[in-house]
This record gives sequence, C-alpha cells and structure tokens, in this order.
Amino acid sequence: MIEKNKFENYIKAFLEQNAKINLISKNDEKFLWEKHIFDSLSIENFFNKYPCKNKIKLLDIGTGGGFPSLPIAVNYPDIEVYALDSIRKKVNAITEISQKLELKNFHPICDRAENLFIKYKKHFDIITSRAVAPLETILKYGLPMLKDEGYFIAYKSIKTDEEIAGASKVLKKFNAKVADIIPYELPLEVNFTRNLIVVRLCK
Repeated sequence: MIEKNKFENYIKAFLEQNAKINLISKNDEKFLWEKHIFDSLSIENFFNKYPCKNKIKLLDIGTGGGFPSLPIAVNYPDIEVYALDSIRKKVNAITEISQKLELKNFHPICDRAENLFIKYKKHFDIITSRAVAPLETILKYGLPMLKDEGYFIAYKSIKTDEEIAGASKVLKKFNAKVADIIPYELPLEVNFTRNLIVVRLCK
C-alpha cells in the first residue's frame, strides 16, 4: 500500500531543488505524485509477485531527477539504492535531497553505465531504468552488472512489445529472457497504462 503522507518531506525537498534546476518541467510539478512518485513506487507490484528476502542492492540507471531511485529509497529503507546518472548537476540535486531526508540507504553515482561494467560486474540484485533509453540499450549496459539470480526491471509505456522485439539480439547475447510483464495504471483522470518489463538471466 502506497502512503502519500509518507512523502510530504520528500515532496518539499524535491520542489526546492526543482526551483534551482529543472529535474522535471514546471508544468509537471502539479503531477509530481501521480506521474513520478506513484510511477516510481509501482515496483511494489513487482515485490508482490517476487518477494525478495535478502538484503537488496538496487541500481537505477539514468536516474535523472531521482526516479525511481529516491521514492524507492524513501519507501524501502532496507534496500541499498544506487542512483546512477552522468549529469553532475542532477546528481548534486538528488544528493542534496537525500541528505535533507537523511537517507542512509541512498548512494548517488555520477558516471556513465558503460564505465561501470568491471567495478560492478554481477553486483546488483535489482537494476531499474525509467524513461531513459530503448530497452535494447539499457539491457546492454545493465545486464553485465546483474547477479545471476537478479531482476532487471524496465519501466515502459504501452509500446512494450516493440521494445522487447527490438531487444531480442541483446537478450540472446546475454542469455536472458523476459520473465514477466506487469501492467499498472497511474492515478490520472486519463487512462494511463504502463508496464514493468521484468528480465532475468537464464540458468
């Protein structure tokens, strides 16, 4: 169950940073909860189907303004969240937000995913990516950093089938498969269906 009141301090801290640097558009500020926080927390649908018992290390590739990394860190204090982005000013902004919220489980990284292959090879239990790049591209960068028993979760819109088809060569290269597609809807007046594409390495 997603509790909006749990995010009051986060929303305040985020809007303060958004006034300094455009993490999201000004027009989108009034939909911060519906379009960004609620969307980020849709990972709850994944956890409901795939309970994770051990201490989890999660990498968010291309986190930008901290989505889904920051809402996940706030809502799941037992998950160690690593937020990766190549734009320094965005990483500085989400670092300030996490410090204001005193999040001990949030670890921002300013770098490119292709530079982390060796350091973080088979390191993460879960890798997420939201609104960053085609599935083919993010899988190419992310799968080498995923543990053998881990999950890659891509937040995608209705073009899920096209994205999966486009990623077929990369899936084959890394001996991976789409294990699940979990649909969900954002709490907006207009019907807005999105999907979590769950990818696993084949045993």
